[in-house]
Amino acid sequence: MKTSIATVSLSGSLAEKLHACAAAGFDGVEIFEPDLIAGDHSPEEIRALAARLGLTLDLYQPLRDLEGVDEDVFDDNLRRAAATFATAARLGIGTVLVCSNVATATVDSDEVSADQLRRIGELAQSYGIRIAFEALAWGRFVDDYRRAWRIAELADHPAVGVCLDSFHVLSRAHDPSAIADIPADKIFYLQLADAAAVSMDVLSWSRHHRLFPGEGAFDLTRFVTCVLETGYDGPLSLEVFNDTFRQTDPSHTAVHALRSLLWLQDKVAAANPEGWRPELTTLAAAKPATAFDFVELKAEDTSEVEVLLSQLGFAMRGRHRTKPVSLWSAGSARVVLNEQQARDREPHVAAVGLQVPDAAATSARAAELMAPTAFRRTYASEQPFGAAVAPDGTEFFWITETHDAPAWVSEFESGMPNAHSPVEVIDHVNLTQPWQTAEDAVLFLTSVFGLTPDAPAEVPGPTGLVRSQVMRTADGAIRLPLNVAPHVLDGRGMAQHVAFACSDVVGLARAAAARGLHFLPVSDNYYDYLHGRFGLGVEEVAELRALNLLYDRSPDGHFVHFYTRTVGSVFFEFVQRFGHYDGYGVDNAPIRLAAQRSCAGRSR
Repeated sequence: MKTSIATVSLSGSLAEKLHACAAAGFDGVEIFEPDLIAGDHSPEEIRALAARLGLTLDLYQPLRDLEGVDEDVFDDNLRRAAATFATAARLGIGTVLVCSNVATATVDSDEVSADQLRRIGELAQSYGIRIAFEALAWGRFVDDYRRAWRIAELADHPAVGVCLDSFHVLSRAHDPSAIADIPADKIFYLQLADAAAVSMDVLSWSRHHRLFPGEGAFDLTRFVTCVLETGYDGPLSLEVFNDTFRQTDPSHTAVHALRSLLWLQDKVAAANPEGWRPELTTLAAAKPATAFDFVELKAEDTSEVEVLLSQLGFAMRGRHRTKPVSLWSAGSARVVLNEQQARDREPHVAAVGLQVPDAAATSARAAELMAPTAFRRTYASEQPFGAAVAPDGTEFFWITETHDAPAWVSEFESGMPNAHSPVEVIDHVNLTQPWQTAEDAVLFLTSVFGLTPDAPAEVPGPTGLVRSQVMRTADGAIRLPLNVAPHVLDGRGMAQHVAFACSDVVGLARAAAARGLHFLPVSDNYYDYLHGRFGLGVEEVAELRALNLLYDRSPDGHFVHFYTRTVGSVFFEFVQRFGHYDGYGVDNAPIRLAAQRSCAGRSR
């Protein structure tokens, strides 16, 4: 289907936004009136630029506070409307968005609003324009799309229809099923936005926290299905008010936005009978990822990480036969240490390897979603990987799942056999996100690998709140917490970490201590608190204290874990889940953050 985006969703000048939308591959745009009037290009110049770029201009918006007013006020509103219609005509735009009245409405009457919309429609028609009436979620009297349609139906004018906006419908938890009552030729426009489930006034939620499809909690698949079942064949258009997107590179945001529409069309098509709306874009079918394959740490010198891994019982499985890369493993957990193209770099998480049911299908899907390809030098005798770069720069690789060691492991030579260890698998990989890429990363992991987001959490840290969004598979085999650093840090000073699941975390900690491991130190105050909060016995608390172990409990089980000190910008965590505990010890995160800050201060 035709794709469009409101220019308010992007940063930059109107001309820059048009170039970004065209380069990304959008079919059209909505022109946000402030973008036009703040620029130095005339409507005719914008119209010509869009034509050169191959973009249609689909909607001019918004025209506010017109209906539901006294007649003396309405006379002036007609004057304002005429000026807007004249501008839209100069742009060559045939539809203008009219929002339900928020500020000046004084008459709560469907008949009055319908009569005034009819007269506005008559005026619009004289300019060759239609008006799409939209119920704002915070409208003074009209805040429900069903009432907006009732008023438009009463207006009974060919130039009067409705605009359906997913945010205004779903933020108020209105049932979209009544969209079926609206004739397709009266749905003049469709606007789409997602949003996280938050508790705040709907106006602030709308103006600052909308998201692109696939990044929030709205059921956009059902909403779009309800609209398309009417026979609507206009654009699928994004209108996303978000402070982050209005500060970031418009070219990047435009690609990100189009990716969300491709993903949404594929979801809608999959949820309905085959061939139902054949014009919907469908993507290569790829089942979700099933397991971690490896995690890669990169640095100019990885020797400090090697010491750490050996203290933790990992075996050095060998050096790669063609590259300055080594493989370490314990149980089924594999860590690749890479020293190539890493001059002046300290240890950091550079890549995550995943196993998927069909690597070729995942590669095809990633390409269709415009995921940038990660470069990996591969020789004929080496196992090929699917590869893409996440929005934060982390590389993701994937191979078809295997129950045995993957073929690439044999490329490492002269190593030790895998030692017996309580370490079993990689439990989760925590990827710190700069604020600019957090939402992009959610969509990337959702659309390419089929991960789903848990409810976000906020963790207090020494320098502000850390927002955490866990992306995972349903069975928990893959867990990728995305931690967004406070803006004051801008992504600096927030270490990433790799967590390993263990069958005996206490035994592992004892063995590591005997090998000289320096744990992340935990304050005595924490253990006094544990005793009081959970009623743990004196001996149990003493054991936890002696090994710097942390503890958490839920109704489903409990959790014991410990952290290493940070090397470069990465540290390790070792965890053991008891019963059906499915969390991450979130209440211990402030303890960890404070301890890391204290250690960093002492190291200086």
